Amino acid sequence: MQIKVAIVDDDEGILASLSALIERAPGYKLAGGYANAETALKEIPKALPDVVLMDINLPGMKGYECVRQLKAAHPEVQFMMLTVYEDSDSLFNSLRAGASGYLLKRTASARLLEAIRDVFDGGSPMTPQLARRVVSFFSKPTGAASPLAKLTPAEREFLDQLANGYAYKEIADRMNISIDTVRSYVRTVYEKLHVHSRTEAVVKYLRG
Repeated sequence: MQIKVAIVDDDEGILASLSALIERAPGYKLAGGYANAETALKEIPKALPDVVLMDINLPGMKGYECVRQLKAAHPEVQFMMLTVYEDSDSLFNSLRAGASGYLLKRTASARLLEAIRDVFDGGSPMTPQLARRVVSFFSKPTGAASPLAKLTPAEREFLDQLANGYAYKEIADRMNISIDTVRSYVRTVYEKLHVHSRTEAVVKYLRG
C-alpha cells in the first residue's frame, strides 16, 4: 500500500526537492504540492492524502492554523510539521493544532521517509530534544501512583526507545522483535497510560 503524501511549503526549491523525494521513494505517492495555506485548504480535501508535510512560516495563514482547520474537517489525515523553527511556541502551537509530528528541515531524507511512515502508523516523530520540551507544558504530577507502574519491563523498554526518538522499525530491530509486536506495544502502552499519541506517551515517561 502506498502512502499518499502532500507537501505545503512556500520555498520553491524545498517543495521541488521534497516532491522529488516522495516521487522516487518506493511505497510513497505524491498527492500534491502547495505553496501556501490557502491553496492547501482548497486542494487537500480533494486529494485526501494520508500524510501532509506542513511548513510553519507560510505567507498569509500560518502552517499550524492551516493544520487546525484541515484536521477539524478531516481527522483521518495526519500532519507533520517540517520547519526550521525549534522554538517552543512553534512546537506547541503545531501540536495543539493537531499535528502528530514535528521535524526540522535539515532531517536526513531516509529519516524523513521513516517519520512519514511512523506518522501513518500512528506515531508522533520528533527529536528527543523537542520531545523533552513538551514536559514543561504539562502540570506537575499530583502525587498519584505513576501509571508507568502498570507497564511490563518490555513495555517500559519500548517506551524508552520511543522517548529516544526511534522509528518503529528501528525499535523492532533494537529490541529484536517483529513490527507487529511493536504495534501491539503501541496499543497496550497507550491504553495503560491513557494517552492517544507518541508525544503524550513520551511526556508521561519523562515525567515518571
